[in-house]
Amino acid sequence: MMQRFRAYLPAAILLAGSLLILRSRSQAAVPLAGSLTSVMPVVSGYEVIDQKISAREQAVAGMSDYIARSYRRNGAVAFTTLVSYYERQTQGSTIHSPRNCLPGAGWEIVNGGTKVVMVDGVPRTINRYILKNRGATAVAYYWYQGRGRVTASEYVVKWNLLRDAALAGRTEEALVRVVVPVDGRAQASASDAGVRAADNTAESVTKRLMTEVEGVLPRSGAE
Repeated sequence: MMQRFRAYLPAAILLAGSLLILRSRSQAAVPLAGSLTSVMPVVSGYEVIDQKISAREQAVAGMSDYIARSYRRNGAVAFTTLVSYYERQTQGSTIHSPRNCLPGAGWEIVNGGTKVVMVDGVPRTINRYILKNRGATAVAYYWYQGRGRVTASEYVVKWNLLRDAALAGRTEEALVRVVVPVDGRAQASASDAGVRAADNTAESVTKRLMTEVEGVLPRSGAE
């Protein structure tokens, strides 16, 4: 029992510290430097359809702005993207991890971990999950982007949030997600051809999406 307590203690301290600072210090709301509508508005060979998130869902998520799009080819969804932006994060209004939200939407996480993607010559670590929902399978990539960083780990995100809130009074950040449906009867393994094809699509989209999101985020001196 004591060993388990010690294992969770650092995370508990970090979370408590984050909540304390977010609660006690006024955070500066930092608007986007550009419009999210300029992020991947056109992709050659695809029909692009904007998706709407209800006002209630936006309020629950706490996001300041978002862009959600479906990219279709031959009438079928080839992939979807979501960029949700938080101009400041306070108690009760912080980014929700997709790892917690996806099961609530009916998706079962079959396999999960991280993946390194080269973006503009820089290795970026992101989250990669294989999901199932009844007969459907999908590959999902997501990451946190803002204040000069691209981060996969929720623990690192919370540490950065704590530090930047204390030192700079800034907590703006974006959650970025790519979901690619898998064709055929995928076995939810990296060796499956459908999963490999979905990974290729997701990686290609990630490279462009991450670069274009960076172009509309506010500039920051964080490292």
